[in-house]
Amino acid sequence: MAHTQGMGRPSLKIVVAKKDQRELRKLLKGGVQQVRVVLRALTLLQLAEIASAPQIAKVIPLTPQAIRRLGHRYQRAGLDGALYEKQRPGAAEVLDTNQKQRIIAMVCSDPPEGRARWTVRLVAEEAVKRKLVPRIGRETIRILLLHHDLKPWREKNVVRG
Repeated sequence: MAHTQGMGRPSLKIVVAKKDQRELRKLLKGGVQQVRVVLRALTLLQLAEIASAPQIAKVIPLTPQAIRRLGHRYQRAGLDGALYEKQRPGAAEVLDTNQKQRIIAMVCSDPPEGRARWTVRLVAEEAVKRKLVPRIGRETIRILLLHHDLKPWREKNVVRG
């Protein structure tokens, strides 16, 4: 049986610019940083010393695959692109400003006939019934009330004129 020495993955050849290496050292000596940024900086410094991904993975708690991806990201996007993640857009707003205002106004009015006070579930049901919104979840209502510091289930906290 033939010996398969050197048949693994080709070594990662990432050239980290001297200027970037100085920036990385400065970042590591500086103040408080996120752990992931520090790990990425240490990894890039190791890559600058021509260490292989498996060798780096023994020293830094990242997988060889993550180290390779970081090296490729550095080549593509530069130092900032490798150290920091792009801002993510997040989920779209469920309610527009007009809908929020109308729901808040509803909560500040008297609760429906036969009810002593508003509950999150009741607000959600009434908002749909009054056609303020086509549909809405209780969690969305809960967060809306939280942001406006409203607790309609406690009568003292609701403004009634």
